[in-house]
Amino acid sequence: MQNENFSGQYIPNILIVDDIPANLKVLGGILKEEGYKIRPVLNGKLALQVAEKEKPDLILLDIMMPDMDGYEVCRQLKINPELKDIPVIFISALNDTKDIVNAFALGGVDYISKPFQAEEVSARIATHLKICRQSQELKELNATKDKFFSIIAHDLRNPIGNMLMISEMISEKGKLDDDTFFSLIEMQKELSKDTFQLLENLLNWARANTNKIEYNPDFLSVSRIINECIESLKIQLINKNISTIVDYTIKDKAFADDNMFRVIVRNLLSNAIKFTPSGGTINISTNPGQNNSVIIAVKDNGIGMTKEIIANLFRIDVNVSRPGTDGEASNGLGLLLCYEFVKKNGGKIWAESEVVSGEKGSTFRFTVPTEGNPR
Repeated sequence: MQNENFSGQYIPNILIVDDIPANLKVLGGILKEEGYKIRPVLNGKLALQVAEKEKPDLILLDIMMPDMDGYEVCRQLKINPELKDIPVIFISALNDTKDIVNAFALGGVDYISKPFQAEEVSARIATHLKICRQSQELKELNATKDKFFSIIAHDLRNPIGNMLMISEMISEKGKLDDDTFFSLIEMQKELSKDTFQLLENLLNWARANTNKIEYNPDFLSVSRIINECIESLKIQLINKNISTIVDYTIKDKAFADDNMFRVIVRNLLSNAIKFTPSGGTINISTNPGQNNSVIIAVKDNGIGMTKEIIANLFRIDVNVSRPGTDGEASNGLGLLLCYEFVKKNGGKIWAESEVVSGEKGSTFRFTVPTEGNPR
């Protein structure tokens, strides 16, 4: 009977490691009946290769296997930074206390003795998957809280402090010449706009993470919204002498939440402006995607990104912020918000970049559906 908890949701995948095919068949049959995705392997070396290729949610691991026993497989898993958090349940005919203690000492979360009962295996797996999921949710909540307070403490405090300082200078107008006075006014205006945009992103991000933001999808004009977002950033484009080139090559339609779609486009454009040098170019294009979707791409010819930066762009627990080409502040919040809103609209977002001589820049792409039922 398929597990009702997975209806319309992510289906956990379980790696089963046992050198006896009959055991794999029995365990696989039990877990498939529960609705899990199963990957059976016959030896420890292959198990490590399979786990690295696609990280499993949980591993059922036999101990007595030739070449590499279960203990060594577990040890190899726990020294791998990418795989160390996977819960490992040992399942073995060894019943001696020292064997069980050794299994836990190596990082196993549970131990099931053979012969086993199907109900016991199912219950223990469900319990450990739930614990792992709750642990991950708690980790993300803590990372979100840390990010939130970091932005309040630094990214909001600094511009507000600068605006206060400029206000004090402006208040002494009698000591300033006209050029300096109007220059300070312009600085004040730009700081106010940037701070307002940051605050708006912060509030949107907070609402998205607490599921308090409304999602109202409808059919949208892609080109119209992109053009309006470009116009809203016209001053920033002029200040850095950056030109925009648009190429709308598909039917002008998307099915998404209007406000979220605008926030995504505006943040990707702002990001491109920030990391493009003066006199540079930003290309915006649309192309057909798979499964009735549209791909929107924002490409700059700026400073580019390393593979390490790209890998961590949309992770809340990793700080990849760096200053723009004119020293503009960056906290990564805009991209996190893009990730949340793209996901909310049933799409995907990814980045490509090169850091080479000639500065080829970065391209951010995201998808949204072109079909759906308006609310």
